[in-house]
This record gives sequence, C-alpha cells and structure tokens, in this order.
Amino acid sequence: MIYASDVVEKDALRTVAGLMAAAARTAPKAKGVDTILTMVVDGAEKDAIAAEMRKIAEGGENFASFGRDAGNVDASEYVVLLAATDKPVGLSLCSLCGFENCAAATAAGAPCAFNISDLGTAACSACVVASNHFVDNRLMYTVGMAASRLGLFNTKVRACYGIPISTKGKSVYFDRK
Repeated sequence: MIYASDVVEKDALRTVAGLMAAAARTAPKAKGVDTILTMVVDGAEKDAIAAEMRKIAEGGENFASFGRDAGNVDASEYVVLLAATDKPVGLSLCSLCGFENCAAATAAGAPCAFNISDLGTAACSACVVASNHFVDNRLMYTVGMAASRLGLFNTKVRACYGIPISTKGKSVYFDRK
C-alpha cells in the first residue's frame, strides 16, 4: 500500500500534538499542584479560534498581531492549547504574586505566580517535543486569548497559550508581516 505524504504527515502531526499534550501534563508543577489543562483542536474549532483572533484584531492597531497570527492558525493543521486554572498552592510565606501570602492573593483575585510559571514550564515542554520531532511550531498568547474568549475549556482559566503546529516545506511561523 502507498501512503501519500500529506496523509502520513498529518497522522504524524496528530501524534506529535498528543505527545505535546502529554509533555505539558507531566511537566514539573509547584508543590505537585496540577492546574494545567490541555486540548488539541483542528477543523471547525481551529477555524473559530482564527475568526475570534480576527475579531480581536479589529479592536485597534495595537491588536494587529492577532490578525497576523490568525493567518498562522489558518496555515496550521492543529493547534495545541494549554491553560492554567487558578489554584493557589497554599503558601503562608511567598509574595511572588505581589501579595503577602496565598490567602491575601485569593482575597484580591490575583493569580498565583506558581500557576502561571507552571503554565510556562508546560508550554516549553510541549514546544520541545514538537521541535524534537522536527515539527514547526510557535507559542502564541494571541491564540490562547482567543481560545479563552471562546470558552473552549468549559471552565474558567487564568491564562492560556496556543501552539499552532505544521509540517510544510517552509515554516509558516516566520517571514511574517
């Protein structure tokens, strides 16, 4: 049997997307408190993210990067989404978030610095997996913001990143205008 390159590469890409989600899940987390959510989207959900990004871009010239990045989402086969929920780790002495402790931060509605840094660690782990498999990728907060606005995680998330991934002859994430 012959498998065409577009079919084989898309299958491989979906496998890598799953491996990226697994890497994010198993990335180290402060005090072992897991606040990371993962998701892989394509098709209509991916298109909805790009449409929401274009809608955000209409908000003014300072938001033009959302429109540019929407083109990258369009050119990608999949998008890996990573988010952090808000669950302070419960330290009585920390102040990394700018408040005396977790109780004061929670009362003020401030994000836990550890939840946000854990999301960064998870995102880096996912990007390394993509890179180790020679899959083009780019970490984008613009994608995460659009996904958050669409409520794709069906729960409140504190922060979200998107990582579009692609296998083209040339990376679609560079030489951007």
